[in-house]
Amino acid sequence: MGGGGYLGAIFDVDGVLVDSPHERAWREALRLLMEGEWAGVRGGTRWSAEGFTGRVYQEVLSGKPRIRGARDCLAYFGVPDVEGRAEVFAECKQRLLARFAEAGEFSAYPDAVRFVLAVREAGIATAVASSSRNAGFFLRRIGVGGSAGEGGGSSAVVLLDCFDVDVSGRWAGPGKPDPGIFLMAAEELQVAPGDCFVVEDAVSGVRAAKNGGLAALGVARAGERELLEAAGADLVVATLDEVDVAVLPVHRLTSRE
Repeated sequence: MGGGGYLGAIFDVDGVLVDSPHERAWREALRLLMEGEWAGVRGGTRWSAEGFTGRVYQEVLSGKPRIRGARDCLAYFGVPDVEGRAEVFAECKQRLLARFAEAGEFSAYPDAVRFVLAVREAGIATAVASSSRNAGFFLRRIGVGGSAGEGGGSSAVVLLDCFDVDVSGRWAGPGKPDPGIFLMAAEELQVAPGDCFVVEDAVSGVRAAKNGGLAALGVARAGERELLEAAGADLVVATLDEVDVAVLPVHRLTSRE
């Protein structure tokens, strides 16, 4: 911990800043494959459309690089030849994600926009650090105060403009829970890791923050509070409106009274 307050805030994108179609794309891609070209192996797996729940997404896929997430998901459901199928799965997901994104099926979380602006007003430097190469697409198309359908990037200020640093998709090392991407963001902010907090909705992201010596603020939008707490989050909230921004400058991460 530094001697002063928090000087840097590092944000994940999917599930924290943006309500994106990532989870839907992964779920739909596996369904298409298991009911299509992989139907012959389906009976020997644990997969079912109902079994691919939001909790599975959070525990197995969320926050991970694309291919690693694909491998882990296939292994979770007992799909054979994980290595041979992971690329097919990941590419199918990416095609669906691109289709959903181009149709404008995403929006900013209003509480996240309010929190980012409040953090900046408090004099804290901000960064985005997503393992996804799609993060910039979303952030450039969301006008501050609007959604993709409303702002669509036509606003003079887009969400990406609210950040001092963007390292999304640039980290080439191991994925979360390795802390590399967050340490990279802290370095580019020129802030010591101990003076940064990370905002994450994924178990792997919370663990990455703690592994790097950064504070972790968990956002349990889908009710996964216990998972984030078990991963070591310093504070877990259902909405970022709950965070007491006034005490961040004195190095406290807590909810409002």
